[in-house]
Amino acid sequence: MQYLSDIEIAQSAQIRPISEIAAKLDIPEDALENYGKYKAKIDADRLPAREGGKGKLILVTAITPTAAGEGKTTTSVGLADGLSYIGKRAAAALREPSLGPVFGVKGGAAGGGRAQLLPMEDINLHFTGDFHAIGAANNLLAAMVDNHIQQGNRLNIDPRRICWRRAVDMNDRQLRSIISGLGGKANGVPREDGFDITVASEVMAVLCLADSLSDLKARLGRMVVGYTYDSRPVTCADIKADGAMTVLLKDAIKPNLVQTIEGTPAFVHGGPFANIAHGCSSVIATKLAMSVADYTVTEAGFGADLGAEKFLDIKCRAAGIKPNAVVIVATVRALKLHGGADKKQLADENMDAMVKGFPNLLRHYRNITGVYGLGAVVSVNRFPSDTRAELDTLRRLCAENGIKAVECECWAKGGEGAKTLAEEVVKLCEQDNAGFVFAYEANATVREKLNTLTTKIYGGDGVEFTADAQKQLREIRKLGYERMPVCVAKTQYSFSDDPALLGAPEHFKITVRSLKLSLGAGFIVALTGEIMTMPGLPKTPAAENIDIDETGRITGLF
Repeated sequence: MQYLSDIEIAQSAQIRPISEIAAKLDIPEDALENYGKYKAKIDADRLPAREGGKGKLILVTAITPTAAGEGKTTTSVGLADGLSYIGKRAAAALREPSLGPVFGVKGGAAGGGRAQLLPMEDINLHFTGDFHAIGAANNLLAAMVDNHIQQGNRLNIDPRRICWRRAVDMNDRQLRSIISGLGGKANGVPREDGFDITVASEVMAVLCLADSLSDLKARLGRMVVGYTYDSRPVTCADIKADGAMTVLLKDAIKPNLVQTIEGTPAFVHGGPFANIAHGCSSVIATKLAMSVADYTVTEAGFGADLGAEKFLDIKCRAAGIKPNAVVIVATVRALKLHGGADKKQLADENMDAMVKGFPNLLRHYRNITGVYGLGAVVSVNRFPSDTRAELDTLRRLCAENGIKAVECECWAKGGEGAKTLAEEVVKLCEQDNAGFVFAYEANATVREKLNTLTTKIYGGDGVEFTADAQKQLREIRKLGYERMPVCVAKTQYSFSDDPALLGAPEHFKITVRSLKLSLGAGFIVALTGEIMTMPGLPKTPAAENIDIDETGRITGLF
């Protein structure tokens, strides 16, 4: 059977004026700041107060990702459409795609098949310019730090201890480590420098966790850019860059409104990666969606050990929100990979591999229900190669472990294909979520928090610190910041910090090689294993297949 590509499906869909989409949620036209006909930013100050309180919040997460793909964004979009299909007032609150993966490995990240966001090309490319604004603000601060040193260094900054890196929204390994300021005295002070991908910038995290423009400015001001010769932290406010950075971000902080193929409203805003940042869309967009919709579907990046953990322990803690239901996306193909199947033979029926891979799903489910005390349903994202025997076996395994699992066909059928999933989610939302707890106590130490995550969430035996990390931990403790939440940067491909350990590994330790103080975001970043804050392009980048013809029609965005 010949299937249309995602971009062909998107380009053939009927897209509605954004004012029509806004009207579904009673958002008045004077609250819209249009970016063309089909996308707009929302001025939340112009929204009327809604009676009846906040709507229900549904978190979509997944098993540990594999090369087979799980379809988390597709399921999120499809579930929002499914809720609309059964007559609910629904909206999605999702992240913006980064150009890094779009041109690197994904080729697009706005859903797939009949469960996509529109305008698909715009969302996957420059969209409304939010990421460019974040990169510009990040790099303005970097320029002002170096200029401060060049102009006399009144703050006594140690150039060897500048921790503020430059940013670009592209996978470019060549920029990971560089020497800047070469060429003589007029060109600055030579020092080691480097770039992070924009989605790893603390500015991205700050924008996504701020709840207002004034909060954004305050958070920017608290960001640590380096240390003095006597080890005192120097902040963005000390450099006097917080005001100018806020000016650059004054439009970027406003949520973006778009639509699904079926016309369900979707707020797409912010996009920190979950393997190197906290992996959730903005607090402002989530709260906005909850204020105008009865059901808001949001997504957290990668597997539940990364995205969902940070959504719950960082975003929910900071924003004062909690989900009413959790959806865990799984596929037969991915479970077979976790069970040792050859990725070239995923279309072949392999019951043994799927059974061996099932513990990965089971651990994620037990974390959500047992550690966090939340109700969850497993959404089995169906692929054409899945056999009925495999699907039935997976459902039986789930039932034997007390797991409700439903098949989802939103890729092929849109909202209709997610009808059963939507009905199960509504049932979960009607239950009491008062049993929700965080994985760790707020006043625990950094070591205690990381040990808790390793043992309770990852399934390991504990955490180890390199000599550098131990030194940084002592400094953080001395400065009085040890009680902040932790944001673990680790591989997305395993519960451990070793991407080769698939399934549900045990008896491993997480090695923390570095700790970074992110005062603006309000957490401490723990870098583990070989995780990089600047990805590289693969051997065959997706960019090689992306093109445009003389009529302006784009191809290759999957």
